[in-house]
Amino acid sequence: MPYSLSVNGQVHLVEDEAQTPLLWVLRDTLKMTGTKYGCGVGQCGACTVHVDGQPTRSCSLPLIAVAESEITTIEGMSGAETRAVQDAWVRHDVPQCGFCQSGQIMSAVALLRANPAPDDRDIDTSMSGNICRCGTYNRIRAAIRDAAQSLP
Repeated sequence: MPYSLSVNGQVHLVEDEAQTPLLWVLRDTLKMTGTKYGCGVGQCGACTVHVDGQPTRSCSLPLIAVAESEITTIEGMSGAETRAVQDAWVRHDVPQCGFCQSGQIMSAVALLRANPAPDDRDIDTSMSGNICRCGTYNRIRAAIRDAAQSLP
């Protein structure tokens, strides 16, 4: 059965199985490879996308669950919060191996959109589902604080 899927503001007609995880629809069918596969069970955050503006793990979310939703991937991110996070990521040398970065950025932008002045507890809580195997958590927290301060 074909599904109409809205990704980054464009509607795509996909014919994957209803239970196919969104991650594989994005990567294999739509060739949007910015969203990464990490653990496959929604525990590491590498596969984070926004579904109707909320950070969501795409590796454990079936296609049928998002057919009526607006999906945003790292390729479609824009706006003041996104620019602030990207700039702060560079200033603080956050990326190391880079594998988790798209998921980290998706979660950081969602945090700043919901709370433009997060404290360390807010940051730790919001980012707790995103694992960085390089252990750059202090840099991530500093970059998010820096990004928040740079927002108007």
